[in-house]
Amino acid sequence: MQLLKDRILSEGRALNEDILKVDSFINHQVDTNLMEAIACDFAEHFADMGVTKVVTIESSGIAPAVFTAHRMGVPMIILKKQPSKVLNEDLYHTMITSYTKGTNYELTLSSKYVGENDHVLIIDDFLANGEAATGAIRLLRMAHATVAGLGILIEKSFQPGRDKLERAGVHVYSLARIAGLKKDGIEFLD
Repeated sequence: MQLLKDRILSEGRALNEDILKVDSFINHQVDTNLMEAIACDFAEHFADMGVTKVVTIESSGIAPAVFTAHRMGVPMIILKKQPSKVLNEDLYHTMITSYTKGTNYELTLSSKYVGENDHVLIIDDFLANGEAATGAIRLLRMAHATVAGLGILIEKSFQPGRDKLERAGVHVYSLARIAGLKKDGIEFLD
């Protein structure tokens, strides 16, 4: 998606060879016009795949997931990273290792909102090592749902996430694929 690539080049900052900051338009301040364009792209790509729900992991994936779910006319579900005082019954749990933060966290999904009749699209802001997506897939499988695919805004193609997920049979669709990051530049994979 050229619009997203242009924003990455104009406002994204490579902090080092592994970390790209996009906080001015994706994950701190959200550009709603960009989210609408992203949603249109995802909705078009996954239109014929029978998606019944869109799922994301809190928090940076929420904006593109909401816009995509709205565009597709299906509910959006947030997988929670923090235990909740009110949402604590009938939960599926799994542990995830965050590449960015270098920590482990528990990811949960309420059994009330996803079931065996659901074909779910997972939306996330970044794909690096594939840990978050793999955890989301584990939760969906615990709920006996099927996975339509994974929609990613920015994929760090130099990391093993895509390969890991595709070997597991997951359809991965990324809007911007990055071949490499340097302090003085960002290179895309065409």
